[in-house]
Amino acid sequence: MYPQQIIDALRHVRYPGTGKDLVEGGMLEDDIRISGFEVSFSLIFPKDNDPFMKSVIKASEAALKTYVDPNITAHIHTKFVKENLSSAASGPSSLQARHIIAIHSGKGGVGKSTVAANLAIALAQKGYRVGLLDADIHGPSMPKMFHVEECRPYSVEIEGKTLIEPIEQYGVKMLSIGFFVNPEQAVIWRGGMASNAIKQLIEDAHWGELDYFLIDLPPGTSDIHLTLISSVQLTGVIVVTTPQPVALVDARKGVEMFRNEKINLPILGLIENMSWFTPAELPENKYYIFGKEGGKALAEELGIPLLGQIPLVQSIREGGDEGTPIALQTGHPAAKIFDFIGTLI
Repeated sequence: MYPQQIIDALRHVRYPGTGKDLVEGGMLEDDIRISGFEVSFSLIFPKDNDPFMKSVIKASEAALKTYVDPNITAHIHTKFVKENLSSAASGPSSLQARHIIAIHSGKGGVGKSTVAANLAIALAQKGYRVGLLDADIHGPSMPKMFHVEECRPYSVEIEGKTLIEPIEQYGVKMLSIGFFVNPEQAVIWRGGMASNAIKQLIEDAHWGELDYFLIDLPPGTSDIHLTLISSVQLTGVIVVTTPQPVALVDARKGVEMFRNEKINLPILGLIENMSWFTPAELPENKYYIFGKEGGKALAEELGIPLLGQIPLVQSIREGGDEGTPIALQTGHPAAKIFDFIGTLI
């Protein structure tokens, strides 16, 4: 064997974050060593917790066995660039965020968007630069939750390129397909159209440099999820569920999808929403309307952190409907929960 064989084999492996092969993307370090059927080299990743690291290493090992020799033994080392910014593309439209986190639920109606909105505001109140993408094509709710339904994004010229300027409210930069469609009409798009629209809101927007970029995913699993995974370098996923057994079944499917070896994204944790109901006139009482600690049990079973349990509180619902999420009321017990979750991610 000789080094060029190794290099040519690794041209067959693409890094999902950029779509480029390892050689073209400059991820192969110039330290190839060969001894008999053993080969060692280093791969350079954008960050030490890169979600694609394991899958790329596995693909590299498979490529060497396929294109060089089936008896080869590879010792692949990892290195990381110093800059802790993830960039899906180059140029002024490139999304630059230190943490890109998807908020996911297996089914609708569990409060995923409410969690995403309040978590974004809680992070912004800590002084972080926060972006929020409403990727729920068929049920965009962020314009209403942020009280910006009448706003329309405008275009700006940045270094000769026309980009979309996100709407900013409560210290959060936000885009949603809801800004571009008639809110009284259903969005009837095929998977490809929806995926392309979401990709454009990421790549053709003037997000600037962010500390956190949160993505409110559609419920379930779809083409949009795969598009996002291939378009940006996700730090990880937060799964939202209620304690109800029906919701837990779908939450489990979501976790397994992201843990699939072809996707292999870190699950940052699980949030159990609507954990119990406490009436205002009986603040010491807890009524477990949707079951007791089902999300907590699922998190323990799957070996993922339980980031928080959020009670079923009327003021949380009212805040979302009125466009003033509860996280704005910093002294409110529910706001403190979102603030604490923000410290965990």
